[in-house]
Formats: sequence, structure tokens, C-alpha cells
Amino acid sequence: RSADGQAMVFHDFELDRLTAESGPLGQRNADDLARIELAGSHDRIPTLRRMLDEGAGRVPILIEIKARRGSFKHAGALCQAVRRTLEGYTGPHAVMSFDPRVVRWFADRSPMTVRGLIRRHLFLWKARPDFLAYDIRDLPSRFAARQRARGLPVLSWTVRSAEHRERAAEHADAPIAEGAGIP
Repeated sequence: RSADGQAMVFHDFELDRLTAESGPLGQRNADDLARIELAGSHDRIPTLRRMLDEGAGRVPILIEIKARRGSFKHAGALCQAVRRTLEGYTGPHAVMSFDPRVVRWFADRSPMTVRGLIRRHLFLWKARPDFLAYDIRDLPSRFAARQRARGLPVLSWTVRSAEHRERAAEHADAPIAEGAGIP
């Protein structure tokens, strides 16, 4: 979340690893972030709104929301920013997180938003996810298989090869691909 409250599409909390800039993303406003190039490309850090506009409902959008350990204050504000951005968006989308508090936040405040929990067995039913997301390297999994048998879909990340695609087809309900995705 930017300093001015916009939901941003960026992997890390800090700018250092993926850009030539440094410091926390959350200390800059969205316009400033939009001018920062990602390392190794001319792409810049987009807002979630821009990504939704670019997809225009033609492709499913899976939004991973990251929360720092400890205080949920900042993650709750990010959840609210994502929810506001999604208002009125009719394309296929879902949110997911490693943090069950994020998934539960959406269950309580935006129950029509499809939500997933990334491989957190202990918090599965407290979070009330609509799906589980598993690392492709952890499949097959007896736990994942039991949840599928109970009717809870399992998605698998990050599918980057034909071997991964085959494993996901056998042990999950859908692959999550990155970049060029599934060959």
C-alpha cells in the first residue's frame, strides 16, 4: 500500500531488491512509485487499478496480499485498499495470502470475494478460504488430497515447466503460472 493509500502491485515490502531505489514502498505515494523502473526492464510499479484496467476482465486476476508478522494494522489497511479497488470490477478475480487474518478479513468484510489460503494447515477453518494454494514442489500432499476430496479446490504455484504442469494436473485443480507461464 502506498503512502497515499493505493493498492500497489509489487512483490516486496522494500524497493531495494527489485528496483534501483531503496526503502519501504509504503513511504512513497503512488505517483512516485509509478515512475520507478523494475530491475532488468522498463516496466514500472503499477497500481492494482491499472492492472485491473489492463486485464479488462479478459484474464483471471489472483491477488496475493502480504502481511508482516505482528501487527495487523497495516495489512488491514491494505485489505481495505484492495477491496475499494475491486468495487465494481466484474472480471474473474480472487485474493489469497499466507496470513489467515487477511483471508478472514475478506470473509468477514467482503464475503463475495473469492479467497484462498496459502498452505497454512492450522488456520484453515478459522480463515474460511474458498481455496488452498500449494507450492508445486510440495505436491503430492496427503493434506491437500484430503481437502480436495472434501471439495476445497487446491491451486498450485508457481508452475513454470511442463513437468510442473503435469504435476499440477494430477494433484491440483488449477495451476498458478508466472511470466510466460505454462509452456
